[in-house]
Amino acid sequence: MALKRHRRMSGGWQIWLLVATCVGAFMAVNQLFNLGFFVGHALLDNHYHYALIALFLPLAFLLYPASARAARDHVPVYDVVLAVCAFAVVGFFFVNSEKIIDHGWEFGAPRYAIYASYALWVLLLEGARRTGGTALFAIVTIVSLYPIYADDLPGPISGLSSTLADAAAYHAMSNESVLGIPMRALANFVIGFLIFGVALQHTGGGKFFINLAFALLGHVRGGPAKVAIFASGLMGSMSGSVISNVVTTGVMTIPAMQRIGLSRPYAGGVEACASTGAVLMPPIMGATAFVMAVFLEIPYIDIAIAAVIPSILYFFGLFVQIDAYAARKHLPGLPRAELPRVGETLRQGWHYIAVFVLLVVMLVVLKREVLAPFYATVLMIAINQVASKQRWGWTELKAFVADTGRLLTEITVILAAVGLVVGALSLTGMAGTLVNDLIFIAGGNTLVLLLMGAITSFILGIGMTVTAAYIFLAIVLAPALVRGGLDPMAVHLFILYWGMVSYITPPVALGAFAAATIAQANPMRTGFEAMRLGSVIYFIPFFFVLNPGLILHAPWWEIGVVTVQATIGVALVAAALQGYLVGVGNLATHTGLGWPIRALILAGGLILALPGGGLIPFSHIELASASLLLVAPAMALARWLNHNQLLRNTS
Repeated sequence: MALKRHRRMSGGWQIWLLVATCVGAFMAVNQLFNLGFFVGHALLDNHYHYALIALFLPLAFLLYPASARAARDHVPVYDVVLAVCAFAVVGFFFVNSEKIIDHGWEFGAPRYAIYASYALWVLLLEGARRTGGTALFAIVTIVSLYPIYADDLPGPISGLSSTLADAAAYHAMSNESVLGIPMRALANFVIGFLIFGVALQHTGGGKFFINLAFALLGHVRGGPAKVAIFASGLMGSMSGSVISNVVTTGVMTIPAMQRIGLSRPYAGGVEACASTGAVLMPPIMGATAFVMAVFLEIPYIDIAIAAVIPSILYFFGLFVQIDAYAARKHLPGLPRAELPRVGETLRQGWHYIAVFVLLVVMLVVLKREVLAPFYATVLMIAINQVASKQRWGWTELKAFVADTGRLLTEITVILAAVGLVVGALSLTGMAGTLVNDLIFIAGGNTLVLLLMGAITSFILGIGMTVTAAYIFLAIVLAPALVRGGLDPMAVHLFILYWGMVSYITPPVALGAFAAATIAQANPMRTGFEAMRLGSVIYFIPFFFVLNPGLILHAPWWEIGVVTVQATIGVALVAAALQGYLVGVGNLATHTGLGWPIRALILAGGLILALPGGGLIPFSHIELASASLLLVAPAMALARWLNHNQLLRNTS
């Protein structure tokens, strides 16, 4: 949504944007490929990180107006002053990077460096307000000031206090705050995939995936809705952005869904759910997954592999719901004559498949996740210039660089500001002591801790970006859950999933509201439709955190059992929610018995999908038996009612 708030920059301001973006991309390539341009060797990490902030923090004041009423057609003088100050302040730290390390300035800085630290602190907070919103600004401000008043707070949330000067120096110059985990993830992992995502959109990737989806699925019942799942899933898994995914694919899928009879809110809800789930789908899962890799100190590809089954379950549940709805409402597909042909679509967009294959090979086989997006971007642009009808001229190239700059500005400023949260908890020692306090509050019950984590992740996801919410909880909550005996990977994915829930859950539901704008639907109704359609996302995190077999952290037979049970369980849940089950038919034929039948099938599906053992005091067989006792009579009754209804209709 932030991209809709930026100024249209032209003339000298556009040149500033283009130059800063190109320099930032060049520095990333130089650092990550270890080319050693200019300096004869790779830059020190803090040198490199300060350089990125110096390039993109000033752009936050040039691109994003101070308020909704501020000028959008030109850059006011006060924003120019802020941009120049930001460049000068971060430039100071860039120039003194070696002194900061050699002399330990984060704990003993000279007075002039402390003044510069104050300035950076304030500028980052204002940049975060403009790029991430007021809620993010308020949370980061309060938590970043926490070291000042930490010892004045009551027991569980008290910590070691610091002076304002010490806190400012630590925030600006330590490797635990502004230059901490979020910034390291951006500089070393995320930046390449952000560039790749923008290139994918500008070379026509969205159009290709939509055409391919229409060619494959457009003719089946509820075809356009299934197209939305397929197209948004593919596009979003490679671009890593919910909102841009909705905007890119929704403009074509939502009108097509409305054409076959889907209501405006339902069509918007389908697109919102598909775009949200796509960010949880490998091979690219958005910035948060790369931050997770840094937190867990494991290769990113391990996270991508672990996320495969949960993401497939989510899309499977969404697909079954749409198919059930289309069957119950007798919604047709689109005429084949109006749809693109598979062969022709593949001939026109084969290079996207080639890029996808290259990306997967480099991620999975070669384990080169840092370099993979750069190679994939170069290959995609090169083929686009040679073989595509959408080859770029200077205008298209400038648009690509400008959009890359806007995205890098937003992400860089937000992640650098979120680093202040990490630094505050690190400086006060709260990151360690809060673990014991949370376990005490939960009474040592891991399930209670999980519920606390789900609720907190959802609430923070409303007010902050998913990455910001994840970072906060990865420090505060994740260690407590891991200490409770849960798998570390499952815990971090659990936090990520529940942070994503806010995109489709009112009252905020940014993904649903973006889709509602395209569908010209009521935003809240669209949000509630998305919430029902994407309901599986509320359960899946509990499934895999209770049994890591669903993230492939178990013996092969255990993985097979929990996957099969979860798949059937998700299908039953989806069918119950939409009132139609394949092989049974309409579950709501009888007015009075419809809801009890659906309730029994819903309960049976949840019980079957629930993994046995561990924290659940029942075995897989016991859960499957309980599910069968609920589902079998309900299915038999529904079939009998449908049979009687058919006899009455034919007599």
